[in-house]
Amino acid sequence: MNIAYSRVSSTQQNDDIQFADLKNYNIEKWFNEKISAVDISPQLNAMMDFMRSGDTLYVWDFSRLARSTNELINIGEQLESKGINLRCIKENLDTSTSTGKLMFTMIRSINEFRRANLLERQKKGIATAKAKGKYKGRKKITYPLNWKEVYDKYKNRELTGTNAMKLLNLKRNTFYKLVDEYKSKN
Repeated sequence: MNIAYSRVSSTQQNDDIQFADLKNYNIEKWFNEKISAVDISPQLNAMMDFMRSGDTLYVWDFSRLARSTNELINIGEQLESKGINLRCIKENLDTSTSTGKLMFTMIRSINEFRRANLLERQKKGIATAKAKGKYKGRKKITYPLNWKEVYDKYKNRELTGTNAMKLLNLKRNTFYKLVDEYKSKN
């Protein structure tokens, strides 16, 4: 099945250009949203759930599918693991071809290289700061007051992780770090 995803960042923008280009590809199912860069994309999530192996996802350009290189790579890897091809019209990328797979692998490799360089510089900076006595690390995060109650419901599958995070007002990584720490203590 040919599936299209389009996105604009606000309700004042329109996606006419995206639709005009994408309609040339016999699209059978459309997912589109008008949502800012900081919001969760419900249509993107619905599309990811809808797609099956052998489908082809059409987007007008990378920036309409993902807001960062990391997000693009994550989405690309999810698509690849499900056996879904990605076609980006503006960048002329088609992961069903060997050239398209190579291009996507290069994007992934460049991002990994950039990330490794960033971590290397960060380690050197931390070492320098420690040597000067200026680095003390991240402050220890304490358990929220309602931790035990919410954790027990999460553990007994009465709450999803997402709902537990909302009730505790914690970010994903912090929540799961505290879960692991709590499990090892008890």
